[in-house]
Amino acid sequence: MQSNIKDTDESRQGESMVLEGKEGNSKKLFIESYGCQMNFSDSEIVASILLENGYNTTSELEEADLIMINTCAIRHKAEDTVRKRLTEFNALKRKKPSLKIGVLGCMAERLKTKLLEEEKVVDLVAGPDAYRDLPKLLEDVDDGRQAINVILSKEETYADLNPVRLGGNGVTAFVSITRGCDNMCTFCVVPFTRGRERSREPESIINECINLWNHGYREITLLGQNVDSYLWYGGGLKKDFDKATEEQKENSVDFAELLDRVAVAVPGMRIRFSTSNPQDMHESVLRTMAKHDNICKSIHLPFQSGSTAVLKRMNRQHTREEYIELIDKIKSIVPNIALSHDIIAGFCGETEEEHKETLSLMEYVKYDFGYMFAYSERPGTPAHKKMADDVPEEVKKRRLTEIIDLQQVHSKQRLESYLGKVHEVLIEGNSKRDENFWYGRISQNAVMVFPKTEGTKVGDFVMVRADSCTSATLLGEMI
Repeated sequence: MQSNIKDTDESRQGESMVLEGKEGNSKKLFIESYGCQMNFSDSEIVASILLENGYNTTSELEEADLIMINTCAIRHKAEDTVRKRLTEFNALKRKKPSLKIGVLGCMAERLKTKLLEEEKVVDLVAGPDAYRDLPKLLEDVDDGRQAINVILSKEETYADLNPVRLGGNGVTAFVSITRGCDNMCTFCVVPFTRGRERSREPESIINECINLWNHGYREITLLGQNVDSYLWYGGGLKKDFDKATEEQKENSVDFAELLDRVAVAVPGMRIRFSTSNPQDMHESVLRTMAKHDNICKSIHLPFQSGSTAVLKRMNRQHTREEYIELIDKIKSIVPNIALSHDIIAGFCGETEEEHKETLSLMEYVKYDFGYMFAYSERPGTPAHKKMADDVPEEVKKRRLTEIIDLQQVHSKQRLESYLGKVHEVLIEGNSKRDENFWYGRISQNAVMVFPKTEGTKVGDFVMVRADSCTSATLLGEMI
């Protein structure tokens, strides 16, 4: 059981992607992505690599010569969805034997050869650091060889690649700034599926942002498993920073400085970032947010549990008290901030009192929205190996329902706090419920829907007064 109450009529899940083709390419790629924003960003890298190797993308599954599914291994439900899709793809392959099927991303990294050898549902498997190897893997398939590369890299950031922007609205884009994760949370597979944390060279990030602006994009999201721990020093892994030379340390760039540089380089561009980790968010980042109007006033700050005892079992590197202290600092420095969260209900050993601590922390912060899940074991994680998943399913579901119900109350309160005020909105497209209305988001990431007026278009920044709201969307009028 899970809930993302940020979902609106404008949200996207598991979508296929298409881009303008390259003349001379004779093959078609159908690529579908699941999971986090990083996966959607990675799919753009994959499409860019394959575009240069004979494949244009298509949104029509039946046209495809190659199907790639970019997977998530964070929750069991995500893997179930992927397996269902692979069954559908293989049914298509029985009618079209030349069709190739590949699994990319975290699930590929976790299951490795199982998908190829035991289940025999795919032709190739590539982990998150192996996308440059895709042309060779496709040759291996043609030659009847096993096509798999799940080697994790200490250097790969794809910094020199210019991702091809897939589908989307032509206005908002993701820009990856880090890969991997060093936070060994006991419930999480990411360090094992994406490797150790390394940061991308800052000039390549800034150049990508400038290029996006020049091509009409008006909002970027700087992406990483933990953006606040971004650290470029001309080396490789973040953990090796202590071995850097004095010159490298002196010229190093942290996240606050990167954020400042990007804001200055593209002053008209809206800038968001995700995801933050409480122990790594420093005051300098908050000061940078307050300094620049083009940095959106929204922070996604997962806390997972409101209980220090549970956080310790999760190997989270903060306590309840430290998290509250950070929240107070954020609201003091950026008073108009919107906050969102991740919560896991029913983690190993969670007592009723510990669950109530989560609810009380939610009451203290009053988040704008959140991503809420009942705990499910992920094979290979420390929690799976060393802890008992001992909270009964019915208790997990009941606790999750209580979390969701409380978040819905807070989300409505937060939306109502925006009413009667005028907000800058970036027009992202037509409302899916009524083509006579635009939709976009305010700086605090709330969705705004409002009637179209003559002369407005996608990509425009407009001022909109919020007059009313539904449970998840602001409704307004341009002024």
